[in-house]
This record gives sequence, C-alpha cells and structure tokens, in this order.
Amino acid sequence: MKRLAVLGASGHGKVVADCAELCGWDEVCFFDDAWPGKQSNAHWAVVGDTNALLADLSAFEAVLVAIGDNGIREAKVRALLAAGALMPVLVHPSACVSRYSSLGAGSVVFAGAVVNADCQVGVGAIINTGATVDHDCVLGNAVHVSPGAHLAGGVTVGDRSWVGIGSSVRQRVQIGSDVMVGAGAAVVADVPNDSRVAGVPARMM
Repeated sequence: MKRLAVLGASGHGKVVADCAELCGWDEVCFFDDAWPGKQSNAHWAVVGDTNALLADLSAFEAVLVAIGDNGIREAKVRALLAAGALMPVLVHPSACVSRYSSLGAGSVVFAGAVVNADCQVGVGAIINTGATVDHDCVLGNAVHVSPGAHLAGGVTVGDRSWVGIGSSVRQRVQIGSDVMVGAGAAVVADVPNDSRVAGVPARMM
C-alpha cells in the first residue's frame, strides 16, 4: 500500500489529496499544526502535527507540503527534505506536462494545467487548476501560478512569487522573487523583487 503524508490540512490540501488519489496513492494522511484541535480535513484524517510527521517519516513512502503561503511552504519543504523525506511530483491525469520540462520535488500540477516544452519549475511549486506555463519559462522555488493564470513563453518568476488568479504575463517578462501579481492583471513589463502589481496593464501598488 502506497501511503502519502500531506502537511497542511487546508482547502489546498484537499485538492492535493484528491489529486494524489487519482495518481494512484492508496492512502493519504494529513498532518497539521492545528492538531489535535483539528481532527479531519473533509474526507481525510488529520493524525498529527509537524513534529509527529518528522518522527514518523518512515511510515510513509513520501510527503507533500500543502500550505498556500509560499514562504511557509518553502520552509516546511526544506525542513522535511533535510530530515530525509521523499517528495514526489503530482501531476493530475488531465494536466499536460511536456517530457522536455522539469518539475522540482514537491511540486503539484492540477487539473487542466499545461506546462510546455523546456520549462524549469523549482521545488514546492503550485501550477494550479487550468493554469498554463508556456515554453522556456523558469519558475523558482515555492512559486504559485493560480487558477486560470497564463504565462507566455520565456517568462521568469522568482522564488516565492504568486501569480494571481486569471492574470496573464507577456512573453519574456521577468518577475522577481517575493512578488504578488493581483487577480486579473496583465503583466507586460518586468517586476522587481518584493513588489505588488495589479491592473491592466499591471502597475505597482
């Protein structure tokens, strides 16, 4: 029996667990630092907190971190990898990922998403429902491309940046690290580190 531990009993965690089952995992168990107050996440049991997971890694074939906050997710991924956890890449059966692209450990690609040829995606990234990442894009660690967001070819997105729902990014644009792109934005120019942009065209907030 293939057992997967998921750290983070959230709405995002539900989507991770559902995707994992569709990818052939037999059992999904949640861990969350709200335990023991939080005992379940919809259809799945919450069986411990981060410390409990670290103490029981050998009971699971692999671990995924399902925390929406990019910085926290990155920190938890690093801690678990340092402790020897194995982290798979989850690709929903209806997603399309080019065999010529690479996805870092602990990354997830959800239903209807596309990652085209020669993309590089870092560790712990989220390519959410219906998002598209076109050819030659480079995404850093713990990046989140939200549902329905679209990156044209050759886009770079730095570590921990969040591309908001329904937004679009013009080809070859460079988005720095720790950037927030607002929902529905049209990003047509480079965005520096630690910035927030929104609007059509996207402007600094």
